Amino acid sequence: MTNTDLSHPDLYLNRQLSLLAFNRRVLAQAADTANPLLERLKFLCIASSNMDEFFEIRVAGLRQAREMGVGAGGADNRTPQQVLREISERAHDLVEEQYRLLNDEVTPALAEAGIRFLRRNEWTPAQQKWIRGYFETELLPILSPLGLDPAHPFPQVLNKSLNFIVSLEGRDAFGRNSGMAVVQAPRALPRIIQLPPELEGNGAYDFVFLSSIIHAHVTDLFPGMNATGCYQFRVTRNSDLYVDEEEVDDLLRAMEGELASRRYGDAVRLEVAANCPDHMANFLLEEFRLEPDDLYQVNGPVNLNRLLAVCDIVDRPELKYPGFTPGLPAELRHGGDLLKVMRQHDVLLHHPFESFAPVVELLRQAAQDPDVLAIKQTLYRTGPDSAVVEHLVNAARAGKEVTVVVELRARFDEAANIGLANRLQEAGAHVVYGVVGHKTHAKMILVVRREGRRLRHYVHLGTGNYHSRTARLYTDYGLLTADPDIGEDVHRVFLQLTSLGKVSDLTHLLESPFTLHPAMIEKIGREQAHAEAGRDARIIIKVNSLVEPKVIRALYAASQAGVEIDLIVRGMCCLRPGIPGVSDNIRVRSIIGRFLEHTRVFYFANHTEPELYCSSADWMERNFFRRVETCFPLVDGELRQRVLSDLEIYLADNAQAWLLDADGEYQRAGPAAEGPAVSAQQQLLARYAEDG
Repeated sequence: MTNTDLSHPDLYLNRQLSLLAFNRRVLAQAADTANPLLERLKFLCIASSNMDEFFEIRVAGLRQAREMGVGAGGADNRTPQQVLREISERAHDLVEEQYRLLNDEVTPALAEAGIRFLRRNEWTPAQQKWIRGYFETELLPILSPLGLDPAHPFPQVLNKSLNFIVSLEGRDAFGRNSGMAVVQAPRALPRIIQLPPELEGNGAYDFVFLSSIIHAHVTDLFPGMNATGCYQFRVTRNSDLYVDEEEVDDLLRAMEGELASRRYGDAVRLEVAANCPDHMANFLLEEFRLEPDDLYQVNGPVNLNRLLAVCDIVDRPELKYPGFTPGLPAELRHGGDLLKVMRQHDVLLHHPFESFAPVVELLRQAAQDPDVLAIKQTLYRTGPDSAVVEHLVNAARAGKEVTVVVELRARFDEAANIGLANRLQEAGAHVVYGVVGHKTHAKMILVVRREGRRLRHYVHLGTGNYHSRTARLYTDYGLLTADPDIGEDVHRVFLQLTSLGKVSDLTHLLESPFTLHPAMIEKIGREQAHAEAGRDARIIIKVNSLVEPKVIRALYAASQAGVEIDLIVRGMCCLRPGIPGVSDNIRVRSIIGRFLEHTRVFYFANHTEPELYCSSADWMERNFFRRVETCFPLVDGELRQRVLSDLEIYLADNAQAWLLDADGEYQRAGPAAEGPAVSAQQQLLARYAEDG
């Protein structure tokens, strides 16, 4: 072991730049011709959406820190200004690659497949006539163009809305020549419109952009004047909500008030059409108080995410991933009494390869069972028209004690969660909003049932949200168990969330912000001790993000002692693998594929007594110290071995894996010289399809 200072900034990657690198890996899926064509378009849209959130939250936070004079911070010890400068350089390159892919690869390939985005110079007379009618009936009645003069100052522009800056010549109705106007696209209309297939000259899937329709007819909005230029623009604003929870009496009302301000937060990025003249782009920068580095000139729609609608409209299965039916464990395939199965043994579900339906079924049966006295659940994200919420409402109306911990501050789901909180309260459920200063991110259901002279606990614990749609898109584990010790632990955590009282030691569960972080440090240290004693030692960690410096230092120390460490980190990773004398024994990989990798799994070989945990928590400061999180062991040996086998498949992946090097660069893994290509997600789909 060396005497290297394991807290030295050179040993840590910057978290924001690491997140930007993740988005580059997502964008690479759009370039990968092995993916079906419409899925490539979808990845392009996801990359665009990810960039929006990156600027709304990450860049906005850095700008605030810079304005407050915050100095170097974080494990890598960079100043906000240094990070912002590097973000600008990398983000401009990434955006340029986005539009190159769109214009040079994806759009031509779609056109060849009969899915066309028609430019104005390609419209036939019949198409022009139809588009003219659409403009006059759908657009013109609701547009409010705004000529700019002292009485008409620059308008408030909504976050991420589509707008146009228009240059004009000629005098207005009052004899003045303002020279410039702003047109705001109606939010109620789609950004991409399918032309009627029966129209002469049309194919089955011909589309025009709303922006093209406005461009073509913009002069009609300014009678007596001529529009000499019309250019799309979009501004991204700070969207991080701030509520001083210590100072408010009603968190729900405070959140409702704060949501309205999100639309008009400080500007952090300006996107304009590539052909926008410099003087107009500079005018916009001035209006939004932005610098030239904040300007992104794009050759195409300013919001690529809107193209996602095309993937839903186009019915071409051969251009999408093959459909699949999630499997079910053998004992659940024929329905029946789920609680009886849980009494007999634990059930582990691996979504989306296995169905989310048993989780919903647990709530349905509990809501209808006359012997069930109470249901308690945490809700972070659920989605609209949630069957989960429906069963909770039915249970409350049936007179059961229903307690729901709703996290109002789940980013970008705040409004939806306020709505479901109100609905649950109206049904008679007890709704609490977690703990002041700590988001409730744990995923738990507790069903309390009277059985003879005793009460029995039935529990679901998961790594992901109670959201039926994302359960088809995200990989997550969920444990269904009637283990009395785990049930008692979950009962105590719910008591803590509602009563705010102290919880006595939990038997099996680890909990943030109390025991999870010290337990992880202790377990890493235990592997280090095994290695130092000459025993085999191994750690496998699968998380979305690895950022927290103390656990990284512990992993470095374990590596120095000879512990073999494999880290499967989808997104941000601040640890540098492969540094001689520090992290020689650490390997980091990221899996980017059809499904969003979301499972959090922690495996410690522990000599002859292996331990494996699943958790709602990533290895970040917020998850360890500012959130309520749960981490649960798989005590059943067969289930533990099954998850370990899953992890080994991920470690063998050479089709969708990216390998991190010591310099912070990711290289795509390739098939071994004599071996086959291995896709973990495809193998897991095949495995559960065979089982199911």
